[in-house]
Amino acid sequence: MIKDIRGISALVRRAYDDLPAYKQSEIRGQINNFPEGCFVALLDDEIVGYCASMQLPEPVVFAPHDWDEISGNGYGSRHDPTGDWLYGYEMCVDPKVRGVRIGRRLYEERRALAEERDLTGIVFGGRMPGYDRARRRKNNRVESPQDYLEQVLSGKLHDQVLRFQLANGFEPDGILENYLPEDKKSHGHAIKMVWRNPYVDRDQPVKKRLPRGVESVRVATCQLQARAVKDYDEFLGAIEYFVDVASDYESDFIVFPELFTLMLLSYEAKELSPLEAIERLSEYTPRLKTDISEFALRYNINIIAGSHPTRMEDGDIHNVAYVCLRDGSVHEQEKIHPTPNERYWWNIKGGDKIDVIQTDCGPIGVQICYDSEFPELSRKLADEGARIIFVPFCTDSRQGYLRVRYCGQARAIENQCFVVLSGNVGNLPNVGNMDIQYAQSCILTPCDFPFARDGIAAEASENVETLTISDINLADLSWARAEGTVRNLADRRFDLYRIEWDESGDHPGKTKPRAEPLGTGGPGGG
Repeated sequence: MIKDIRGISALVRRAYDDLPAYKQSEIRGQINNFPEGCFVALLDDEIVGYCASMQLPEPVVFAPHDWDEISGNGYGSRHDPTGDWLYGYEMCVDPKVRGVRIGRRLYEERRALAEERDLTGIVFGGRMPGYDRARRRKNNRVESPQDYLEQVLSGKLHDQVLRFQLANGFEPDGILENYLPEDKKSHGHAIKMVWRNPYVDRDQPVKKRLPRGVESVRVATCQLQARAVKDYDEFLGAIEYFVDVASDYESDFIVFPELFTLMLLSYEAKELSPLEAIERLSEYTPRLKTDISEFALRYNINIIAGSHPTRMEDGDIHNVAYVCLRDGSVHEQEKIHPTPNERYWWNIKGGDKIDVIQTDCGPIGVQICYDSEFPELSRKLADEGARIIFVPFCTDSRQGYLRVRYCGQARAIENQCFVVLSGNVGNLPNVGNMDIQYAQSCILTPCDFPFARDGIAAEASENVETLTISDINLADLSWARAEGTVRNLADRRFDLYRIEWDESGDHPGKTKPRAEPLGTGGPGGG
């Protein structure tokens, strides 16, 4: 369904012209966090319907809440596989095809999912778009959302959405006040709608247990020796050697260090100025992407190719990680936060977008060195479904390395994910600002019972060139997030704080309307 994100986004805009649009990262998170709970409806190969759901425990579902809080700010990140209820937080149908039972079919898929998983039932907050009009009537004016609900149920008022939901077996269970303030037609309120699974009879809430499954991924981190090379082919041969070894060990991923391509400057006739160096490195970019991608295909391994300073089309210099997957695709992740050193020596500017990258082992994230020291970036990646975050880094001292190391460990704990660090060692003659390097590359885990005692799956020896390989079990993350000693993701206070990411493309300092996620319910929507 990831390939459907653009189509879903376009559908939502058509279905809800009176509400703000989704960000594509939110839709990506909805799908990655619980793909089984997301459905699309196609008509003549066009997406005409979409719904998103997640499992939640009964105390959460029936406590007072608003849409941002219950949906994890639109990402569906509060999905709890041990939850006993299916919560629907998005349903929309293309206005052009209403009347052909698209909404009914989506509801049927939700019910089938609830029955298949032996869930107690389904809950959602349904819009009541006729409420605003009823409030403004001169005769028989409604006084409150509850009054409106009662008049619709008694037949004194007609609400197309509510009638549709009633016809599909849902029953109202009170009002969710201030559920979605952006929904002006409903004055921000919603009706809590409930369907109870007739095949389940429970007097008390039941917390399901999540079995400790196995979803093994083998990860290799290359601690690379910075060395003088005589030409591009010698540099590429050094990289291919480690790709070959990691592939021989049947690794799914290999990650190289930040700025690993600066070795290409070592065979210049003289030390280049920063501007000359960037221009020279940029000449290698097309060839580098082609060759690394060929390695990924030939050796059947996903390669996070460190980072490479590149002059962009607008003339700015960015520090870019090229991610070459074994399906042939090439992705880019720019460094968001250049260090003061990078800004001074290379005039590097920060990128403006960070998203997960879909791989055959699930969604991953990439944060280049300093970016790992900003927790909101990792949290965004976790919301989008990332379970592994790769951190190529380049540090010259133990103090600098430990900043990255400690922050990487913190990110693993905060987001209950794996964090993989890869750094340079050695020195580079004839290359400015690469005099000495310090690294101890490692594969970090959350700190809980399924993981290594000290939160380290594997680590390299300090300051030697080596390849460090470890198996990690992604299923352990699912267990820890649902049943761990602490549950950092589930226990966030969405009623108090959130991360809002500006995806408008505006430059810093400009303002834009807050792009809040959509609410639930269109004709047939919950």
